[in-house]
Amino acid sequence: MRDEADFSQHLNCDVELKLSGPTGKAIDKACANALRALADRLEKGDFEDGLHPVTDNSGKLIGAIYIDYAQDAEVGAD
Repeated sequence: MRDEADFSQHLNCDVELKLSGPTGKAIDKACANALRALADRLEKGDFEDGLHPVTDNSGKLIGAIYIDYAQDAEVGAD
């Protein structure tokens, strides 16, 4: 029988954002803000497996995040 220590947790996380703005600097700032917000939500455990919409501070849809958690037995663990 394997115990919890014999397994590795894995996370596949894909983020796609489509942003526009008046300048490159404004777009960079909007992207960084969106990524920080996603990081905070991810750290809090707000996401389950699947595709989730991403919105900006005003609620406008700007992309999606795909989350896939998996647990596999470590190679050579008997």
